[in-house]
Parts: sequence; C-alpha cells; structure tokens
Amino acid sequence: MGILLVYRSNRRNKRVYKKNGEFTVNIALVHKDTPILGIVYAPALHELYWAKKGQGAFKEVLSFELEVLSKDRLPLTTPKNLKEKITVVASKSHLSSETKEFVDSLALNTSHIELISVGSSLKLCMVAEGVADIYPRFAPTMEWDTAAADAVVREAGKMTYQFKSDEPVVYNKENLLNPWFIVKSKSNNEML
Repeated sequence: MGILLVYRSNRRNKRVYKKNGEFTVNIALVHKDTPILGIVYAPALHELYWAKKGQGAFKEVLSFELEVLSKDRLPLTTPKNLKEKITVVASKSHLSSETKEFVDSLALNTSHIELISVGSSLKLCMVAEGVADIYPRFAPTMEWDTAAADAVVREAGKMTYQFKSDEPVVYNKENLLNPWFIVKSKSNNEML
C-alpha cells in the first residue's frame, strides 16, 4: 500500500490565489519511496498537470467548466543547447544565498541564464514541461509540497535529485522534511 499526500499551497492567503494564480492543489500517491501518481491543479491558471507511473506525464488546459481543451504529453519542448542558455526556476520567497550561489555557478557553463521566479509546485512542473531546464531548491520543503509534481517530473523523463548525492529524492521517510534538491533532465545530469 502507498500513502496519499494532499496539499493546498497558499491555503492561508486567499489574496495570493486571486492575485497571481499560483495556488495549487497537489495530490500524490506514494508507493514505498516513490511517487507513482501525481496531480497538480492550478485553478486560476486553468492548468492541470498529472502523471501515472508507466503512463507518462501530461498537461491539460481546462475551460471554466473544467472541460478539457487541450492535452499534451510532457515534455513539450526538445532539450536546449545548454551552452547557449539555461532557464532556471526558483522560489519567489525562499531564494537562499546557497541557491543564488548555485545559479551564479551555472553562468560558468553558458553565455546566458534566464531566472524565472514562480511559486508553489509549478516550478517542478515547468521543468517537466520543458519550459525550464533546472530547479534548485536549497531551502526547506516537505514531502507533501513536492510528491505530486515529482511524479509528473519523473514520468516526463526527468528527475528530482538530492543535492550533492545525485540520488533521487525518496518519500515515505519517518521525517517528512525533504533534503535540498535539484530538478533537471536525467540526460543533462552531468552538464548542470
């Protein structure tokens, strides 16, 4: 049996939901130490990311009536030439000095870095989608913050790695605090 993690980001601040649309509902089913089902729903953006182990990762754009308008298999884009440009997503409110140093170190491998700040689990979904190349998180998160989006990341052929060990992040631990992590393509593991 697995564990079901349900989480609503920005649940205490309804103004955030109305202002920027980054409020998400995250639902994950974790079996042993791996997320096998993930649903990330951003109601204000009318976007639904979902993945089921062995079936792939998808993004759906929904209408106000929640009828599916489009459904795309992730990632949407082909890998970029990382020597030309690296797109990094980072937290708006938790950009630690360690994260800033890491992003600055990426500048040694490329001529241009684009930094996009968004909230919630949308950062992981942007890497899964192919909109961003990497998401470093060197600040505290909990399993319920990441498990749903991590399922989407993994089914899109990418991975959430523990920082420094390059081992996948595991779930169902006794302590639900995640280690620092980096979300990126498996094939680009050695390049970033």
